[in-house]
Amino acid sequence: MTLLHITGARPNFPKAAPVIAALAELGVRQRLVHTGQHYDDRMSEVFFRELSLPQPDVNLGVGSGSHAQQTAALMIGLEEEILSTEPQLVIVYGDVNSTLAAAIVAAKLGVPLAHVEAGLRSFDMSMPEEINRLVTDALADLLFVTSPDAIAHLAREGVPEGKIHLVGNPMIDTLLAQLHRLNVDQARQNIGVGVDYIVATLHRPGNVDDPQVAADLVAVVHEAAGIADIVLPLHPRGRAVLEALGIGDHPRVHVVEPLGYIDFMSLVRGSLAVITDSGGVQEETTVLGVPCLTLRPNTERPVTISHGTNQLVTTHSLPAALAEQVALRREQPDRLAPPTRIPPLWDGHAGERIAHLIVDWLDDRYAR
Repeated sequence: MTLLHITGARPNFPKAAPVIAALAELGVRQRLVHTGQHYDDRMSEVFFRELSLPQPDVNLGVGSGSHAQQTAALMIGLEEEILSTEPQLVIVYGDVNSTLAAAIVAAKLGVPLAHVEAGLRSFDMSMPEEINRLVTDALADLLFVTSPDAIAHLAREGVPEGKIHLVGNPMIDTLLAQLHRLNVDQARQNIGVGVDYIVATLHRPGNVDDPQVAADLVAVVHEAAGIADIVLPLHPRGRAVLEALGIGDHPRVHVVEPLGYIDFMSLVRGSLAVITDSGGVQEETTVLGVPCLTLRPNTERPVTISHGTNQLVTTHSLPAALAEQVALRREQPDRLAPPTRIPPLWDGHAGERIAHLIVDWLDDRYAR
């Protein structure tokens, strides 16, 4: 049998790497599609090099565009790939447009679908990712969830219990596997900051698309820079708006290009705190024990609040919350010490659980 993995954007790659490796250990034949949704080397190719991902069997090179343009192009390319390779299972990751497109194409062609990181819900339909999650989960035959709350969401939506599997978090598999390679001192030296610094990642439409909202964001980042230097790897999305508003004009705000996995995680590990609107960073900071201030009104990852270091903030509440967390962090004797608690099954073995469940499911399907 052949399994077809669909990846396309930066968040997909650390989720896919442990699943692909675990299936390879079981001798399963696999194909890897990179849709090219993220096409810059720092947003995609560097992950294949650093995470020992196999080179993609095909790169669709879709690139950017509106949601409709990008999704349409993805569906055309993926339909051709699925028809030509006839996989027994399509495996998708996360909530990007590549995930949605692959789910729709697989369902229309009658090919079984597995969704890794299923069941996450922000209950905010203004987020494109929420639409992608809902549609993908409704079409999937196997739903691999990272936390117990996701099981409850899927159950309320009428997903049969037998389709849902709590496996842990494959993104954390990747983080734990690479922990020994993280070099905090080198990462700091590369940027030119001292021991005390904050990392920020900001790119969500709700924060950067509206000029007034983006202006408030820039103002609060500059205010936060009064607490400590801020390292801001600037995502292509929103770059023009934030730069036009002077995000890098403050002398203690260090705007840099997107970083590779090792460099970025090294910076995060040694930081005083992280300001973010990203989903995955909430999970990674939880496992590293780094305070995380999520600049959003909601999160699809509430387990990072109940079992981790994450808290939701607004531009109004951020400065005080950041000052409090930084003060506590500065008193911490060992910033690299492991956290006292993490979510269940975030133990570095999610990829193995997923691989075994897939093989057992396919064996049972074909036996029947």
